[in-house]
Amino acid sequence: MKKLLLILVATAVICPAAHAEQKLGSSTHLPLPRFTSLREDKVNMRTGPGMRYPIAWVYIKLGLPVEVIAEYDVWRRIRDSDGDEGWVNKIELTGIRTAIVTGGAHDLRSDRNDLSQPVAHLENGAVGRLESCGKVWCALKFGDNEGFLPKGDFWGAFPDETFD
Repeated sequence: MKKLLLILVATAVICPAAHAEQKLGSSTHLPLPRFTSLREDKVNMRTGPGMRYPIAWVYIKLGLPVEVIAEYDVWRRIRDSDGDEGWVNKIELTGIRTAIVTGGAHDLRSDRNDLSQPVAHLENGAVGRLESCGKVWCALKFGDNEGFLPKGDFWGAFPDETFD
C-alpha cells in the first residue's frame, strides 16, 4: 500500500509540469498534436515509419483532415476521425485545414447561431475547408457554400482551439 501511495504522489507532482509545456515535433518543431489534411486522393497509411512497413490502410479522399500525433524523420504518425492511427510520409500531407462532418447531417448556417438561415445541408462525411474558429462556431467552406458550424458537428478542430 505504501508503494502505491508513493507512485500516486510522484505522478501528481510530475504531471502538472508535463501538461504546462507544449509538445513539439522532433522533425518540424511544430505543435503536437495538430491538424492537417491529405494532399492526394490516394494516400497509404503504414504500420510504421518507413516504406518497408506494410500498408495498413489506403485513404481515397483528397483533403481528408487528419491529426498529426508524432514525427519520425520524414514520417508523420496520424490519427483519423475514426481513431485509426498509422504512418504517412510528410509529402502526403498539407497544412490546409479541413473538417469532416460527423454525427449525421447538419445545416451550414449563415451566421454563428442555430437560428440563422441554413446555406447548405451537409451530409455525414462531407469534407470542407476550415477557414477560422471561435470558441463555439467555426467558418467553413464546402464547394461554393460558405457558412458556420458548431465544433460539435465536425472533426478537425480541437475543442478549445481558436484561430483566424
